[in-house]
Amino acid sequence: MKNLSRLLFVAVLLASFSTANAQDKNNPWAFGLGINAVDFWPVGESLPQGEFLDEFANVTDHYNVIPFLSRITISRYLDDGFTFTVAGSLNRINKIGEVPVPGGFGATQVNRAPDLTYFAVDGTVSYSFMDLIGSNTIDPYLGVGGGYTWLDDVGAGTLNGTLGLDYWVSDKVALNLQTSYKHSFEDQLLTHFQHAFGVKFKFGGSDTDGDGIYDHEDACPEEAGLAAFNGCPDSDNDGIEDSKDDCPNEAGLAEFNGCPDADGDGIVDGKDDCPTVAGLKALNGCPDADNDGIKDSDDNCPNEAGPSANNGCPWPDTDGDGVLDKDDKCPNVAGTVANDGCPEITEQEKDQLNEYAKTILFDTGKSSIKDESKQVLADIIAILNKYPDAKFTVEGHTDSVGSAKRNMSLSEARASSVKDYLVANGVDQFRLSSKGYGEDKPIADNKTRSGRKQNRRVEINLAN
Repeated sequence: MKNLSRLLFVAVLLASFSTANAQDKNNPWAFGLGINAVDFWPVGESLPQGEFLDEFANVTDHYNVIPFLSRITISRYLDDGFTFTVAGSLNRINKIGEVPVPGGFGATQVNRAPDLTYFAVDGTVSYSFMDLIGSNTIDPYLGVGGGYTWLDDVGAGTLNGTLGLDYWVSDKVALNLQTSYKHSFEDQLLTHFQHAFGVKFKFGGSDTDGDGIYDHEDACPEEAGLAAFNGCPDSDNDGIEDSKDDCPNEAGLAEFNGCPDADGDGIVDGKDDCPTVAGLKALNGCPDADNDGIKDSDDNCPNEAGPSANNGCPWPDTDGDGVLDKDDKCPNVAGTVANDGCPEITEQEKDQLNEYAKTILFDTGKSSIKDESKQVLADIIAILNKYPDAKFTVEGHTDSVGSAKRNMSLSEARASSVKDYLVANGVDQFRLSSKGYGEDKPIADNKTRSGRKQNRRVEINLAN
């Protein structure tokens, strides 16, 4: 019994290291060591054997046990919970059921036999119910198989039915308890039960990367990973495996395939021109405080909306006339919108301008201007300068005295002479044009002296 106690001590010691998991395809091989007990009594046969399962646990009277290692097994996991096991066992038989006591009026006593050598080799296919009961430690199983058993010189084949239980105390170590009903095919060998208790060790699994996930279930067998990702890594610990992570070395969000969005604006940092400041998608993640469509970093007036053509600043209106400088032809002089920001000459000033022009005096029959007209010309220039963007036409007219050709030529010369004078005295030449009409546009009757005087005139009109 000392050796049996040592075996049990080793089993308990191994069990103390961890607690979980059963034999399966991860470690398809298992090696077992233990003891066995042979019982010829409760098999349902006549004396020296007894009724089926009668005194099944009567260890003292019926069990044949040797107190040292007496059973070895080797198992191979097949598939879908099935395992094939080969077992070899050794025993000494000195109790074979019971026999009547002479004169005992039906009483029986243990049938003692000389020590017989018991040796058996058995093969069993078993099915595990562990998954069915939802446990990862308790592993009940049923098995069927056959073998050959020798009792001293008597040998016979057997048909075996097995019921067993593995208790997995770690991922590779289990305590095993099993009983087998062994029906003999020969009369020389009695049908019997064989019980076994021992320790089972799993082996054969391969975990190349050492991540605790066996290679055949490891999607990344050469790279340590996580069980949640079938053994594949998540380098940045963001919950997205590296193979599906667009930014595997930088923790990010699932909605961005593992890439970060530091400013939370919905644009991943790698595509965000302003990754630390929340912005707009249209501006690659940069902000636009004044909502003018220009990102603040490029906006000369980030807090005041303005067009991109003016670098994000509003266009000025220097003269305050409601026409922006960019559209204002007279940006420094208040005008009207209708006149593109330039002041419009009033009807009164138009009339005044022509009243002045009509008083310009020329030498008789010539285009030269008399000196006494300098003041009126100064008054005309003053009016013209009030409207620096307005264009005017200097028109010359004559009476009907003389030839029409001569009158036309004279009217053109006098209009040109006035124009040249105005230009010479500061009026932009591009604002002025001149034209002669001769005697074609009279404003009075040429038959009277007064009428002819009125027709000899210069007019200055606003150009269309």
